[in-house]
Amino acid sequence: MSQAKAYAAFSAEKPLAPFTFDRREPRPDDVAIDIMYCGVCHSDLHFAHNDWGMTQYPIVPGHEIVGRVTSVGDKVTRFKEGDIVGVGCMVDSCRTCSACKDGVEQYCLEGFTMTYGSEDRQDGTMTQGGYSNKIVVSDHFVLKMPDGIDLASAAPILCAGITTYSPLKHHGVGKGHKVGVIGMGGLGHMGVKLAKALGAEVTVFTRSDAKVEEAKRNGADHVVVSGDQAQMDAVAETFDFMLDTVPVQHDLNPYLASLKYDGTHILVGLLEPIEPAIEGFNLVFKRRVVAGSLIGGIAETEEVLKLCADQGITCDVEMLDIQNINEGFERMKKGDVRYRFVIDMATI
Repeated sequence: MSQAKAYAAFSAEKPLAPFTFDRREPRPDDVAIDIMYCGVCHSDLHFAHNDWGMTQYPIVPGHEIVGRVTSVGDKVTRFKEGDIVGVGCMVDSCRTCSACKDGVEQYCLEGFTMTYGSEDRQDGTMTQGGYSNKIVVSDHFVLKMPDGIDLASAAPILCAGITTYSPLKHHGVGKGHKVGVIGMGGLGHMGVKLAKALGAEVTVFTRSDAKVEEAKRNGADHVVVSGDQAQMDAVAETFDFMLDTVPVQHDLNPYLASLKYDGTHILVGLLEPIEPAIEGFNLVFKRRVVAGSLIGGIAETEEVLKLCADQGITCDVEMLDIQNINEGFERMKKGDVRYRFVIDMATI
């Protein structure tokens, strides 16, 4: 084993604090990685505070990891020492079910192993994430970082990027489609950039007049202030797809009314019950669909990384020293970041 330095949550009430623990020795199919950058996701905040009731302490968050390979197991052929690689939201799955064989490991029928907060399938220990100086991961779940990509801003692509790209790809979004992106945060701003890269005409829906120019700077063709009924009426039955990135309960009905017949409303942020309820009329009379999507498979993630490298797409980030992670969490709660914090792990 090798000793790792990290920041961990020790209880729901306490701030993150320094933590030292043992990383396992690499298995034959493992890649050992020195972490360079780690993005800060809202899921990290939820896990640290046990908002979902599943946290086992101490826990080291972080699932948007970019680093350098330091060694590989005997069976590893895709990676070598010195390679720059990424690790996203999952580090294992059963690898044999229909979902895994289809390359959508996030839908593993036995449940995928999360980068942190999951039980390791082989030794039963709890996985610990990227707010640390090193990690060991099976080579199947290690991602090649393409040449030319900005490494710090690429870290959130491993979560925010793939979470928005996967449903756009799955539903065939492309040239000639009109896509509405609901919300202009970490997920939303990447959804705008990626939908544009796929050729769609993109409209951002926001509750804030202050975000109109911000949305346009990120590439939106149009912006609708959703609290303005006249603006909402003007786009009724206009869109092919809605990419809904809002993580809290909100009324879907006005957005469903903005879809054409056969339109699809895709949820990527909301995990709670839909409230208020969806009006059946909004679905039945226009054959509309409400769909959901969870992160993305390993092949899809490498695909979106290449797309971003080829087209110069980056996530807007603010760099953070690890010692300031608790301040970062507080600012994240207030929405005071555009759009993702990334920890420079050299500061550990």
